[in-house]
Parts: sequence; structure tokens; C-alpha cells
Amino acid sequence: IKCSLCTKALKKIQKLAGDDPDEDAVKAALQKGCQLLGRVLGKLCQKMVSQYKDQISEELQNGDSPRTICSAIGACK
Repeated sequence: IKCSLCTKALKKIQKLAGDDPDEDAVKAALQKGCQLLGRVLGKLCQKMVSQYKDQISEELQNGDSPRTICSAIGACK
């Protein structure tokens, strides 16, 4: 569950952030992306985002794929 939630959340966040996001775009997308997942998944998403915010933000700005980012934070094997 963790891996699919992570990739699903980051795909949404990546789409919201746009093609070449800066830090502010990523921050806004991180907040909005979790809300789009609904209440239960949104809470899990928020937890993941607050724990790994800097890493996720940096890797999204580098253009890494959701799967790569989720592996980096340990959500996917």
C-alpha cells in the first residue's frame, strides 16, 4: 500500500507543480496534492509529505519520477 500511495500522491503533486517547478510551486502542490486524495489517504499523504518534504521537494525540482522519489524515501523497494 505504501508504495502505491506514494507514487499516486507524487504523480498528482508532480502534475500540480508543473513541468519545471520552483520551490514555491512544489510547496503549493504538496499541500494540494494530498487534499485531492480524500480524507484517509490524504492524512497518510500529509504524514509522508511532512516527514520527507525537503527531499521530495528537491527531487521534484530535479525532475525525478514519482517512483524514483518513493524509492529514495523508502516507500517503494
